[in-house]
Amino acid sequence: YCVDHCWYGAENLSLIPGEVGASAVQNIGAYGVEVKDLITSVETIHVEGEKRVFSVAECGYAYRKSIFKQPEMKDLFVTYVNFRLGKKEHYMLDYGTIREELAKYPQVDLRTLRRVIIDIRQSKLPDPEKLGNAGSFFMNPIVPRMQFEALQRMFPTMPYYDVDAGHVKIPAGWMIEQCGWKGKALGPAAVHEKQALVLVNLGGAKGTDIVALSDAVRTSVRERFGIEIYPEVNFIGN
Repeated sequence: YCVDHCWYGAENLSLIPGEVGASAVQNIGAYGVEVKDLITSVETIHVEGEKRVFSVAECGYAYRKSIFKQPEMKDLFVTYVNFRLGKKEHYMLDYGTIREELAKYPQVDLRTLRRVIIDIRQSKLPDPEKLGNAGSFFMNPIVPRMQFEALQRMFPTMPYYDVDAGHVKIPAGWMIEQCGWKGKALGPAAVHEKQALVLVNLGGAKGTDIVALSDAVRTSVRERFGIEIYPEVNFIGN
C-alpha cells in the first residue's frame, strides 16, 4: 500500500510477519530501519475499557523494547498505530547486502527496493508456516566501544555497526555461527542452517526444547566472546 502511494520509510520492513499492533509493541526493525522512527502515536484500550493514546515519546522505545512489553501492561491492547511516512524520495541502503542486490536492477525505486528486501528475507529466513520458528530469536548485543575493540583484535573479521561514539552493535548471528551452532540441532530443536539468529522446530519440539537450545547457544557465546545475548522473543508460562 505504501509503495503504491509512493510513501517512503516502511519498505525495509517488508515481509516481517505479524500484526500492525504488534509492530508497535516489539519496535520491529530490519535492514537499518526501526518502526519507532515511523510511529507518531499508539492508541490503546485497557481490558476495563479505559482508552489512552501514547505519544511516541511515552512508548519508551529502544532496541526491540517498548513500554508495552512490561508486565504491568499485559491488560492493555493496541487498537491503532499512527505512522508518519515521507513523500520525498529517500532510502536506507547501507545495511547488509542491500546495495549488492540492488546492483542487479537498472534503477532504484520503492517497488524495486521492496522486492529486494523480500528476496533477501526469503533467502535467509524460513517460512513459519512450513518450519516452526519465531523469526530472529536473539537480539544483537550493543557493547561499549572499548570492549568491541578488544574483541576485534582477537577476531579481526568480526562485523559490527556503530551505534554512537561509545557503543557498537555486534551481530549475534555471526557470533553464534562462530561457535559452530549454525545448522546444529539439540534434539528436535535446531539453529537454522541459513540464519543462525533463528531457532526452528524440526518437529515435535516443546517449549522446554527451545529453551534448552537457547540456553546452550547463549552459554557458548558467553564463553567464547564474553558477551551475553538475550532472547528477542517473550517466554510465556513456566
